Amino acid sequence: MVSLTITLFERLGLLLIIAFVMTRTPGFKSLLYRKYSVKMSLVHTFVFGLFGIASTMIGIVIKEDGAVSQTLIIFPVEDHHLIVSMSLVAIVIAGLLGGPLLGFGAGVITGIHLFLLGGVGTVANAFINPLTGLLAGLTARFFSNERVISPFKALFIGVFPPILHMQLLLLLYIDYFNIIEIVNTIGLPLVLTNSSAIAIFTAMIGIVLQEQENEAALASKQAFAIAKEALPFLKKDSEIEVAKGLAELLYHRLRIAAVSISNEQTILAHKGIGEDHHKQGDTTVSIGALKAINTKQLQICTLKSELKCSEKHCQLEAAIFIPIIEDEQVTYLITFYFRKAEHISQVELMMADGIGQFISHQLNMLRAEKLKDSIRDAELRNLQAQINPHFLFNTLQLIAGLFRENPANARHITLQLASFMRFNIRLVSKSLVELEKECEHVEAYTDIIQERFKGRLKIIFQKPVDLTNIYIPPSTIQPLVENAVNHGLKKKQEDCIIQIILIKENSRLIVTVRDNGSGFPTHILPIVGKQPFTHDHHGGTGLYNVNQRLIRLLGESSKLHIRNLEGGGSEVRFAIPISNERKEVMG
Repeated sequence: MVSLTITLFERLGLLLIIAFVMTRTPGFKSLLYRKYSVKMSLVHTFVFGLFGIASTMIGIVIKEDGAVSQTLIIFPVEDHHLIVSMSLVAIVIAGLLGGPLLGFGAGVITGIHLFLLGGVGTVANAFINPLTGLLAGLTARFFSNERVISPFKALFIGVFPPILHMQLLLLLYIDYFNIIEIVNTIGLPLVLTNSSAIAIFTAMIGIVLQEQENEAALASKQAFAIAKEALPFLKKDSEIEVAKGLAELLYHRLRIAAVSISNEQTILAHKGIGEDHHKQGDTTVSIGALKAINTKQLQICTLKSELKCSEKHCQLEAAIFIPIIEDEQVTYLITFYFRKAEHISQVELMMADGIGQFISHQLNMLRAEKLKDSIRDAELRNLQAQINPHFLFNTLQLIAGLFRENPANARHITLQLASFMRFNIRLVSKSLVELEKECEHVEAYTDIIQERFKGRLKIIFQKPVDLTNIYIPPSTIQPLVENAVNHGLKKKQEDCIIQIILIKENSRLIVTVRDNGSGFPTHILPIVGKQPFTHDHHGGTGLYNVNQRLIRLLGESSKLHIRNLEGGGSEVRFAIPISNERKEVMG
């Protein structure tokens, strides 16, 4: 019995080598992830049927005198010989991985082969395989919440098929003169070897699955990291700058033979082997590249002839073509070049696919953000560029009256109105303006307003002497002053005061507008500047527009801070950086 057990373990070692090779086949992955289809089920049934036949062929034959034959079982055996097949291991695995139909189908194929080989126990050998496959598949359904059954459970499950086999031999061949002795001889070795082999194979599957998941996780992690690092390049306006930045990043991070970035027609950048002849401006002619652009799907090229390189002795022989899709159009094509087709592994493919998806997603997000910002910026600029018709009408009336009473003052107010209107007209074209120009705009407005409410309103404007190197969204301070005039001081008839205070503090400029009016109603104070009002009560819309422009152009730290003062009136304050790199200023 000991020698027979050792012999069976030796045979099972060969069987496990075959099983290991099977786990490395592409189709085996669909079984692990339970991606079933009729076509793949038929293929797997046939494959595991052949696996069962191979398991039978490496079995042993027990002769009538108890001698053991260890030659391969290729041809039918004599009537008084008993085949001890290893096929139950293959059939149990088929059932556990593929379910009852796959297990039963593979068992039928193996059973027919055993029936044709003949010998003692022909019917039992033929019947036990499909029955085992069916039962193993039903058992797998019981453990359907587990992707792979644990080796311990598999060890327990593997005990029953050989026991059932021995029972069938005793039932169907009890008249055979030494069947009991044979069963006693082979029973325990079969139970030990079969259950151990099934447990080892399930452990092997677990390792394979873990390897695949680790590879996928590593590829996804690296793809995500690369896509994140690519974001600064994707924000550039020039496609040449985008291409050069991406090519440099991908080449150094992936360490592949070469990386090329192109659009639908020409190469924009190439880094790595072949830089001498894969040049910027060359036409894209590779079959894989054209197919990737047309189908908008990742393509693999493993033949050097398909690359259609102009250089006969080019070292690049294979490539992965990754289309970058923006708004359902291929805007860039990333090409990973390899020296040999064998260098393209599953990891490279997963990483390439991940990079393509991440970069495409980022480009679409950036496009949406730019469009949203452009629309919002245009709306805000247009709103701020509009001159209140009442303000214009009242100012013209004021100028007309002044020409009779004080012509010199009338000319001054006329010039200030012209300056105010000129600033508002040019406001629509730029995002930031020099602070000196913003102050000129505010002074033009305050001169007009103070003349209009002469004797009733006093505006105090305090500012530093040096206002250079400070940039601010245009028409930011003036709406705050206008809000104080039209709403804060609306109910105050005399001694109205507005203070405009600009103070440098470290690397910031603090802008404060105060009035001594009635302040904001308590119930709207928490939301002023944070949301627009349906009707512009208490200046809610104007303050909201200013706040949104400050946040979008200078960041959350520049938002408006609004409060009521203890002595009456209100204060609106914000801060802007003194050193601002975004110097898109008005000329």
